[in-house]
Amino acid sequence: MELRHLRYFMAVAETGNLSRAAEKLFIAQPPLSVQIRQLEDELGTPLFVRHPKGVRLTAAGEALVPEARYLLDRAARVKERLSDAASGGHLALGFVPSASSTVLPDLLRRIRKQHPRLSIELREMISSEQAEALVAGHIDAGIARTQPQHPRLAVAARMADPFCLAMPTSQAHRKPGPVDLHSFADHAFVAFTRHRGPAYFDQSIHLCAKAGFSPRIRYEASTVHGVLDLVGAGLGVALVPASCALLGAKGAKFHGLRGPHPGEVLALLQRKSDAHPLLPLVQDAVHAIFESLERRAGGMMV
Repeated sequence: MELRHLRYFMAVAETGNLSRAAEKLFIAQPPLSVQIRQLEDELGTPLFVRHPKGVRLTAAGEALVPEARYLLDRAARVKERLSDAASGGHLALGFVPSASSTVLPDLLRRIRKQHPRLSIELREMISSEQAEALVAGHIDAGIARTQPQHPRLAVAARMADPFCLAMPTSQAHRKPGPVDLHSFADHAFVAFTRHRGPAYFDQSIHLCAKAGFSPRIRYEASTVHGVLDLVGAGLGVALVPASCALLGAKGAKFHGLRGPHPGEVLALLQRKSDAHPLLPLVQDAVHAIFESLERRAGGMMV
């Protein structure tokens, strides 16, 4: 099997018509039909069912589509990586949304300072997606809110980032210091949209359950900034990572939570025994950034 067979297959699968696929590929239809038959013969199964208006995928063809797309994507990435290596190198980083304003700016400045020609690929991903991408080799490191469960992954740097309570500054009459979460059982809550931030949403529900109540979620937002904007507008309170206090949200203040809570962390994940030449630089930079963020976030608590 050759890559051109997969490219031809995908063209036919996407157009549903041999003539249109041939036009898209800038080849004649008979050679294209021959290439498709060669692929079917090699795989030992029909991939298309012919009909008067074109073709449709068989069950085997449907199963091949995602595999072919993945292999073609990987082949394209190999070419990109070689080009990047010749021009200055390549580094792919995943990050949770809350790290985009706290960790990434400083990290990118530090990397660029030493490697100005480096090609940096950034992917916003939830923690579970980062773990999967690391194992598959799609990214080189990830800034996540998780402790890796996969045996091939390790934590290269971490910072404590416990959840705290964000509330409108209009409630400034409250005393400074940690708060009892149960005392907010009757408040309206702003939450992260479940499908966009499942870890944040689930942790908020878990903390409220431990405090003996189910939160009255009145509003939702898909980003940390969106959640804090709604809190700042006086629409409710929210449980957010303590590092969010560094985002400069207008109209919001932050209190730590009273009592013992799970050790939530922000972590730099990577593959074990990864020999990427830039990972030591990334590790040192993230470690220094985490230390600074942890110190500053603690100072922002009321």
